Amino acid sequence: MRIELEKRPDVSKLYAFVSPLLALVLTLVFGAIMFAMLGKDPVAALDAFFIEPLLEVWSLHELAIKAAPLILIAVGLAVCYRSNNWNIGAEGQFTIGAITGSYLPIIFYDWHSPLVLPLMLILGALGGALFAAVPALLKAHFNTNEILTSLMLVYIAQLFLDWLIRGAWRDPKGFNFPVSRDFAPEAVLPAIWEESGRAHWAFIFAIIAAVGAWFMLRYTLKGFQIVVLGQSERAGRFAGFSSKKMIWFSFLFSGALAGLAGIAEVSGSIGHLQPAISPGYGFTAIIVAFLGRLNPLGIIASGLVLALTYLGGEAAQLSLGVSDKVTRVFQGLLLFFVLSCDTLIYYKIRLVWSRVGGRAA
Repeated sequence: MRIELEKRPDVSKLYAFVSPLLALVLTLVFGAIMFAMLGKDPVAALDAFFIEPLLEVWSLHELAIKAAPLILIAVGLAVCYRSNNWNIGAEGQFTIGAITGSYLPIIFYDWHSPLVLPLMLILGALGGALFAAVPALLKAHFNTNEILTSLMLVYIAQLFLDWLIRGAWRDPKGFNFPVSRDFAPEAVLPAIWEESGRAHWAFIFAIIAAVGAWFMLRYTLKGFQIVVLGQSERAGRFAGFSSKKMIWFSFLFSGALAGLAGIAEVSGSIGHLQPAISPGYGFTAIIVAFLGRLNPLGIIASGLVLALTYLGGEAAQLSLGVSDKVTRVFQGLLLFFVLSCDTLIYYKIRLVWSRVGGRAA
């Protein structure tokens, strides 16, 4: 006997809508089982993980801070994935965007001008786009697997950041700690409502990017090209669309948003460069994109959910004494159930009985 997947002739729109909700419920159920196995009260643990972070205004600001890079990166990845281009290296593009955007406040730290912050954001987006151009070039002209190339570039970006911060860009007044100079006030992304919390304008950028990408996919020729080439490259060629141009567009678009998220995170949340600037936003954004059904508007909601797992993980560490790895487990469970539920939407499971020597095996 073997198990085969048979493609369904029709896909239920109801099931497609319910699938991420079912995946979230299954994640909660298995998360409760995990906490019980750790000797913790499942109800108290889930309350600390998903309810407590929503009860204070300052905590909602922290939720927006953590959701902003997830939404920005996931919107770009959704455009990539819908065009059938698999950018897995957003974490590296995030890092390079943070580096290129930080060039002005670190090298020209005496330059105090209103132009500093806009130029930083532009440089960050440009740096992320140029770094994403590497796997785009390799795929479009050398038919290289973009999953491998984009993923390997993540380690190059992270090691390059570490080398800079421990070398040329280390703060000469930082007592030999591996950090850069603190950004000047002109280089810091301002808060939205400073009186109630520290959420900054990166969250607004994320909402604008999501709405803009949704409009592009739904109402523009470029969005139509993305959908057609993503579903059938052959049909796209008959329509006169270039798959190579789409590779370049999708990678540059997603890289730019990841780079913008990188410099916004450094400028708005940290205030300087350091070896660790991300808890894995670039990889978590992959889960965000699929949980949001590769729909930019759905990504806003899924980005908030995944941001809640980061906050809940921190709260659970303090109140329950569990490891910070619990957050990763929750995110991994969520991705597993999202992909599993999607598989059952598009495919039927069939048991095939093979015969050996004329008898059923």
